[in-house]
Amino acid sequence: MVLCRGGEAAAAVSAAGEKEPEVPLSRKDDEGLGQPQLCPEPAVEAAGAEEPRVCGRCSGLSWPCCREAPGTKKKASCPGIGLFYTVLSAFLFSVASLFLKKIEDMHAVEVSAFRCIFQMAFVLPGLIYYKTGFLGPKGKRIFLFFRGFFGSSAMVLLYYAFQSMPLADATVLTFSSPVFTSLLAWIFLKEKYSIWDLLFTLFAVAGVILIARPPFLFGSKIAGIEGNYTDRLKGTIAAITSAFSTSLTFVILRKVGKSVHYFLSIWYYSVIGFAGCVVTLFLMNEWSLPYCGKDRVLLVSIGVLGLGGQIFLTKALQKEKAGPVAIMKTMDVVFAFILQILFLNRLPTWWTVGGALCVIASSSGTAIRKWHQSSKKAKQNEI
Repeated sequence: MVLCRGGEAAAAVSAAGEKEPEVPLSRKDDEGLGQPQLCPEPAVEAAGAEEPRVCGRCSGLSWPCCREAPGTKKKASCPGIGLFYTVLSAFLFSVASLFLKKIEDMHAVEVSAFRCIFQMAFVLPGLIYYKTGFLGPKGKRIFLFFRGFFGSSAMVLLYYAFQSMPLADATVLTFSSPVFTSLLAWIFLKEKYSIWDLLFTLFAVAGVILIARPPFLFGSKIAGIEGNYTDRLKGTIAAITSAFSTSLTFVILRKVGKSVHYFLSIWYYSVIGFAGCVVTLFLMNEWSLPYCGKDRVLLVSIGVLGLGGQIFLTKALQKEKAGPVAIMKTMDVVFAFILQILFLNRLPTWWTVGGALCVIASSSGTAIRKWHQSSKKAKQNEI
């Protein structure tokens, strides 16, 4: 294999046995003329000899080094695009939650089953296109199974909480998941759990108490409670359990890392969730198709919006660090309050606002601390 400069000229130099001119390690070119190009030598190919691909721009270095050569121009990404994806994801999730509140006479488990169906329908072409398979690597299947189980359980419990208590209150309670994530990562992944993590945990607990307002602390007569207090208490338990299940999902995904395509992760989430929802509905004898055309449209919209929210959140984590994304995701709470006021005619109480501030401070503090630790570790590795 020989290097050709402008075709016949370089071939004549090589045939004469002269030394080839040295080419600097750079990819900057004025007009792209007179470039060394890769030209196969018939004798070598006929012999079937294996020879590493060589690029003349790198003076004989192996081909991958060419892309890492000094002067390589990388395509500049739009600044802040990851945070924009996060805000868009938060908006889509909030609208889906609003549509769930508008659905009548359908159990949360049934709504979750329909969402899983739509997710499977959208993810299946992606699995075929990327050729990931349907089971995943053998050593990762058990993790994918539990990721699907806990992730789908979190979805069902969250939908039940949305139906049992105010939209904003349920959304705020789910933001206690970063606190659970830090605790579970300390237990299962041996990550450090400091006094700051304990402080953020106490903030989250205080926020949950202000939102739930248990009678043994606030008395039997509690003002500003929407609907039956028993249903609200069940919704609170469901929201906190959903946050805990979400944290388990995050820990599993952190354990798996990037060894599994995210489409495959969503596929497990959808299949296991659908199977679990169908079994639960038959045991509860709650399976029924929506009779109202409006409910059918809302069901389809929830499935599409939920999938869109997951896609944009995944793209945000690919473009931006996890810390800023986690902080910006608190826009879920802002959108939930706005939508609740505009479309549900429900003003939040000062107790809810105080609890929301405590939970947001806890989750934001956890995210900022993790972000600072990862940035500091990255700088130390560079040194």
